[in-house]
Amino acid sequence: MGKDVIIACDFATAEDTYAFLDNFSGRKPFVKIGMELFYAEGPSIVKELKSRGHKVFLDLKLHDIPNTVRKSMMVLASHGADIVNVHAGGTTRMMAAALEGLEAGVPADGERPLLIAVTQLTSTDQDALEEDLLIEKPIDQVVMHYALNAKMANLDGVVCSAQEAEKVHNICGKDFLTITPGIRFADGDIGDQKRVMTPAAAKEIGSDYIVVGRPITQADDPVAAYERCCNDFIG
Repeated sequence: MGKDVIIACDFATAEDTYAFLDNFSGRKPFVKIGMELFYAEGPSIVKELKSRGHKVFLDLKLHDIPNTVRKSMMVLASHGADIVNVHAGGTTRMMAAALEGLEAGVPADGERPLLIAVTQLTSTDQDALEEDLLIEKPIDQVVMHYALNAKMANLDGVVCSAQEAEKVHNICGKDFLTITPGIRFADGDIGDQKRVMTPAAAKEIGSDYIVVGRPITQADDPVAAYERCCNDFIG
């Protein structure tokens, strides 16, 4: 898969999601399904979106003991998602167990989803890192360490802020994927995000995928906002 814009479909129901995507008349955007929608609708939401021609990033951020994550990934492997993820903070051993479960659970005629690790959420800044999590290292150093752990576990890439994508590629290689949320237009509201970047800047710094939610889903013209993202990021 090449560079792409992933729309974060943070809707409450499948009906709301399908109604939103119906606006795209023939285009099949790559979509991200998070916890709220998956917990409300279950695996059927992934299967339906795939049947409609969308690629799906199933964003559940697994973080548990290695055996639980391995077994959970065996189940998720059968849903047909293109990307799944874990929290890098669960340790290298947990990430390796996730990959093991994912590979074991792929149907005989299927393809393994990409497995990526969340480094630090883009809503986390240095103050939160130190005061809430008692991690005193600079946030970019923490992200790089987590990225190296993910690479050591043979994952395909990480979720990080676009501000860190270039550094991740420098230490983990160009083929190690960077998926970057916290994308906002220069003239937009940053909401609850802390480490943000525009689509054009994310392209320049080397992000492989950008994840865009409210700037598209809450826009007056979501299709135009999506096209703007694609033009700025993909060209």
